[in-house]
Amino acid sequence: MSEDNVRPKLQAKHDWYQTETAVVITVLVKNVKQEKLRVNFSDSKVTVDIQMPEFEECNLSFNLSHRIVPDQCCFKLTPSKIEIKLKKAEGLRWEKLEGAIKETTVKAIPQSSSANLNGPPSYPTSKIGKDWSKVERDIKKQEEEEKPEGEEALNKLFQEIYSKGSEDIKRAMNKSYMESGGTVLSTNWEEISKKKVDIKPPDGMEFKKWDS
Repeated sequence: MSEDNVRPKLQAKHDWYQTETAVVITVLVKNVKQEKLRVNFSDSKVTVDIQMPEFEECNLSFNLSHRIVPDQCCFKLTPSKIEIKLKKAEGLRWEKLEGAIKETTVKAIPQSSSANLNGPPSYPTSKIGKDWSKVERDIKKQEEEEKPEGEEALNKLFQEIYSKGSEDIKRAMNKSYMESGGTVLSTNWEEISKKKVDIKPPDGMEFKKWDS
């Protein structure tokens, strides 16, 4: 293969956080097409396969430190990221995302929850008899009952302020967030409208633009 045909590797960074009942993995990768993405769940592993014409195929594998319930896991694709939500098999706080599972501390997973460990739950039509509407309702109910932590709680607060705010508040929030690269969020339109908002990264951090 000539150098002209060698495709670069796709740089897909990831981060994670957790609530009482779920773990959320965020994979930062832009402009992935739905038909070029495969996410598979087993009771202790998640695999992510991404195909993009200009890059080599990207295969991510997460060997989880605790067990999950595959049938109640899901993922959401946006233009800038892949958000993967994992249902915890037990209400334990994970100290780390990946690691060896200690079998002596893990309860058996009900058969109904682990019957299809290798199939992606993102394709409901591939499994006959599964009430996916009920699964979705259960997940939404759990999300409503969970108490968000850290960044999730902050994002929820900003969403509430935006949804209930006036047009000036919304304009101020949009302008400050976009011009500052996501480092400033203001509701004061009178102040924000007068000048461009400077980038203000947290102390000790350097701001770098996401390459197009």
